[in-house]
Formats: sequence, C-alpha cells, structure tokens
Amino acid sequence: MNSTNSNTIKVWDILIRVFHWSLVFLFFSAYITEDDWMGVHSYAGYSIGLLILFRLVWGFIGTRHARFSDFVKSPAQVKVYLKQMVGGNSKRYIGHNPAGGAMVIVLLTSLAFTVFSGTALYATEGLGPLSGTFFSTWSEDFLEEIHEFFANFTLFMVFAHVAGVLLSSLLHKENLIHSMITGLKRDDLS
Repeated sequence: MNSTNSNTIKVWDILIRVFHWSLVFLFFSAYITEDDWMGVHSYAGYSIGLLILFRLVWGFIGTRHARFSDFVKSPAQVKVYLKQMVGGNSKRYIGHNPAGGAMVIVLLTSLAFTVFSGTALYATEGLGPLSGTFFSTWSEDFLEEIHEFFANFTLFMVFAHVAGVLLSSLLHKENLIHSMITGLKRDDLS
C-alpha cells in the first residue's frame, strides 16, 4: 500500500482529484453563465463532456478506488447502507461507500444528459459539433426544457452529495473534503 505515514493511505489519485475539482469549477461556471455568457457556458459544457469521457475510461483502467468495480454496488446494498447511515452505524469504507458510489453514477449520468441536451440545443441554432445532424431538427423548446431539468437536477444532487459527505465525515470522524484535496484517508476501517 502506498502510504505517506503509518496512519494514512493514498486513496484518491491525482487524476481523480483534478477531475473532481475541475468538474466542480466547470459545472458552477456553466450554471452561473447560462444566459449571459454563452461562450463561457458552452465551453464549460464541452469541457464537462470531456471530463465525463475521461472518468468513464478511468473507471475501468484507473487506480483501485477509482474503478467502478470498487464502488458500484447493487441498489439493495445502497439501501442497506443508507439505512445504517441514518441509524448512525454505517460501515466505513476506504474508497467510496455504496451511497457515494451510487451518487457518482447519478451525477455522471445527469451531467451527461445535461451536456448532450445542451449540445443538441446549440445544434438547433446551427452551432456546435452536432450542427447539421438530425439533432438540429429537434424542438428547441423541448431540448431547452430537458437541458434545464438536468442542470437543475444535477445541482440538487450536488447539494445531496455535499450533505452526504458532511454526514459521513461526522459519522466516521474524518474530513472527506480534505481527503479529496490531499488524496489521503486514515488507514483503518474503524
């Protein structure tokens, strides 16, 4: 195991941490520039799309705790974990817990729909990589509704994610935000 001292272990590799904080920055940049700065908005969206593609690849070939096989659990396992968490007696995981793993999948899926619908919406104006394709013939109003729904759903899920991180940090007496900055967590499962 790669640890910096006897009490910590490297869990989140640099690529996962850069991915995570870049995604935070780009999502909020896109969200707040929605109507006023379409150039910034669209390039933030395209960048999010590239980050999603990276994360999908890294989910299969990345370091141990970055791989989907390490943290994607069945809905039944997620449900059991959430019940235990509410009861204050959930198991501590070195990588993502089952709820965190489910959140990764939900956020990536919601972001992918947000990026796709935004890119398709842009195509209705003859702009972007999908212009000139059959997507440019779709209803602009329909695509705008879909795009706004997924952007707002993603924002809601971000707040749920932060709440889960804070609750898990309290329950297991560790600073998970600090872990996503340093990559380090306690090397115990207590």
